[in-house]
Amino acid sequence: MWLLLAFMSAALLGCYDSFKKQALKENAVIPVLFLNTLFSSLIFLPFIILSGTTDTLDGTLFHVSSGGWEVHKYIVLKALIVLSSWVLGYFGMKHLPLTIVGPINATRPVMVLVGALLVFGERLNLWQWVGVMLAVLSFLMLSRSGKKEGIDFKRDHWIWMIVGAAVLGAVSGLYDKFLMAPVSSGGVGLDRMLVQSWYNIYQCGMMLAMLLLLWWPKHKETTPFHWHWSIIGVSVFLSTADFMYFYSLSLPEAMISIVSMIRRGSVIVSFLFGAAFFHEKNLKAKAFDLALVLLGMIFLYIGSK
Repeated sequence: MWLLLAFMSAALLGCYDSFKKQALKENAVIPVLFLNTLFSSLIFLPFIILSGTTDTLDGTLFHVSSGGWEVHKYIVLKALIVLSSWVLGYFGMKHLPLTIVGPINATRPVMVLVGALLVFGERLNLWQWVGVMLAVLSFLMLSRSGKKEGIDFKRDHWIWMIVGAAVLGAVSGLYDKFLMAPVSSGGVGLDRMLVQSWYNIYQCGMMLAMLLLLWWPKHKETTPFHWHWSIIGVSVFLSTADFMYFYSLSLPEAMISIVSMIRRGSVIVSFLFGAAFFHEKNLKAKAFDLALVLLGMIFLYIGSK
C-alpha cells in the first residue's frame, strides 16, 4: 500500500512541478509562493475546524488531531525547512529549464538514502540497490545532458539554488520520517494530518511576512506579479501529493529511502510537460536517461514486494 501511495504521489508531484514552472513564467516569485501556501492552507483549514469542533471526521483519514506547543514546535521547524527549500527552488526553477531542474531535484533520494542508512538503520536488498544505482546513474547522465544547453553548473547561481533546495528537501524527508515514526522507534509519533495541515498554515504566515517586508516595498522595481490559474493548480497538486506521501510514511512498513526515491520519479512527468508545453531542448538524449529512471523504479518496486 505504501508503495502505491508513493508512486501516486510521484505522478502528482510531476504535475506540481510543471504547474509551478508555468506559474513562475515572467512572474514575481514571492507573491506566487505566498499564494501557493495560502491556497494550500485553505484546503486544510476546513479539516482543522471540523476536527476541532465536531466529531464528523473522527476515525477518517482526514481527521486532524490536536496538540500543544510540545507538538507544534516540531511542525514549525518542518515549515522552516520546507519553506527554505521552496524559496530556493522557486527562484531556481524560474530561470532554468524544467528538464534541468528535475534531474537536480532527483539527487534528493541519494541524500535521503545515506541519511536513512545512518540515522534510521534502514537496509536495502539487492533489487533495491540495483534500482538505486540505476536511478543515480540516470540522474547523473540527465544532469550532464544539461551542459549541452550552455548552462555552467559550477558558476550559475540558479543551479546552486536548486542544489540547495534539493539538500533541504532531503533534510525535510528525513525529518518527516522522524516525525511520523512511533515513539517506541525513536520518533515523535505525530499524526500525519496534524503535520500537513499546520505546516502549511505556518508557511503561509512566514510567506506573508516575507511578502510585506521584502517584496512589497520594492515591488515596483522588480518583476511584476500577474495572476495565472496555474497558481491554484500548484497548491492542489502539491497538497494531494503530500497527503499521499505522509499517508505512505505513516504506515509501519514504509521505508523513507524508497519512498523518497520513488517520489523523484516525478521527473518523468515534468519531462513530458517540458517537452510538450515548454518545448525544451535535447529531448532525445534525455529520453534515454529517463528510461533508466523508469527501470530503476521497477527494480525498487520488485525489491520492496
